[in-house]
This record gives sequence, C-alpha cells and structure tokens, in this order.
Amino acid sequence: MKTIRQQLIEILSEREMTAIDLSGDVGIGEKEVYEHLPHIALSVASQGKKLVIEPSRCLKCGYVFEERKRFTKPGRCPQCRETHIQRPTFRVCS
Repeated sequence: MKTIRQQLIEILSEREMTAIDLSGDVGIGEKEVYEHLPHIALSVASQGKKLVIEPSRCLKCGYVFEERKRFTKPGRCPQCRETHIQRPTFRVCS
C-alpha cells in the first residue's frame, strides 16, 4: 500500500494535473493536496527530480503569476482585480 505522497508523486510523474484533479484521483481534499506539495517538492529533489509548477494565469487579462511562491490559486489578479483565475498545474520531471 502506497502513502498519499507516493501516490501523488506517481500520478504527477505520469501527467500534469491541478490540485483539484489530484484530490479526486487520490480521494483527499484539495486543501490537503496543497499541504502535501511542499513535501513532495523536497522528496523528488532528493531523487534528482523536480516538481514543476505551471503558474496561475488570469483568464481576463492574461497576467501570469510567475513569481508566486505559494502552491495555491491566487484570489484575484493584481492588474485587473478580476477573480477568474486559472489554477496552477503540477508535474514531476527528471
């Protein structure tokens, strides 16, 4: 039986996914996925791999949250102040 983090790493090694997609695949809440992601980043780094984050993007003005360090989706866009924001996606690469 694999741990939740091992399951998440295995899924992210196969394809790029959002936290909400991961929560459905593993059977945990989206917030719990966000709690696991920093630990996954450390675990895969020790294996010579990297957790790659495709940053959130404002769906109205196109602003990309490239400098954001948090794994969660931002609340609103700093340029246009809209809340319609694409979720970040994650994957594990070697």
